[in-house]
Amino acid sequence: MVVTTSDRSSRLSRWQCRSSLLKFFGLTFALSWALWSLAALVPVGTPLRTALFLPGTFAPAIVALWLGGRSPLDRILIWPRQARWYVFAIFYMAAVKLTAAVVLRLATGTWPAIEPGQWFVFVASMLVATPFQAGEEIGWRGFALPRLTERIGFGAAAVVLGVIWAAWHLPLFFIAGTDTTGQSFPLFLVSVTAISVALAWLYTRTGGSLLLVMLMHAAANNTPHFVPLNATGNVWALNASLVQWLSAFFLWIGAGYLLVRMRKIAT
Repeated sequence: MVVTTSDRSSRLSRWQCRSSLLKFFGLTFALSWALWSLAALVPVGTPLRTALFLPGTFAPAIVALWLGGRSPLDRILIWPRQARWYVFAIFYMAAVKLTAAVVLRLATGTWPAIEPGQWFVFVASMLVATPFQAGEEIGWRGFALPRLTERIGFGAAAVVLGVIWAAWHLPLFFIAGTDTTGQSFPLFLVSVTAISVALAWLYTRTGGSLLLVMLMHAAANNTPHFVPLNATGNVWALNASLVQWLSAFFLWIGAGYLLVRMRKIAT
């Protein structure tokens, strides 16, 4: 068999892509988990704890920029002209949660409890939080997603990245004083993987706009959450509230639809 220069170049490109992904995931996990572990030893509410947590949260961007240069930064400046993508980014999670709440109401006759607070506070929090999502999205969608897509295709890349992204959060379920302390990691894993598909869809359909992905990430974090009804403190428990599992179910309905849409577009 004759091995052409093109074949060698293709193999070298695949090897470089795989190598860069392994380095990115390995260094990101090592840096984040090390800093978060140190933060766990510091009393809650102290400046030192925050000083350790923040670099850990920004590790995906730090590692991506170190390995891949500043090219992902340019994608933050991509402002799509179509208003529908901004609507999708801001209201996707809200639509999923509203659907879950309506279904719960129809099934049980009661509405789910919502975390206390005024709606304008959540909107303001979303806008303020958007720039900080660069700490994650430069790495996850800006660096890792295109390389994973090159190796295994868009759909598989979106799902695999979602699993890895969820796993990266795992220490935060065991560290006191975080937003996810003691919550159900299986529910989080299922939900975040579905959200990863939606974020990947938005990224590809907006020409690689990290700005829109950051906006959607912030919206997902700051959309009012349902108050847990069966909080047990067991990270591996499956007995989250019905409305939370309904939310995860409808997230996957949306993810499945987007995966089918992207497959049709690709073919």
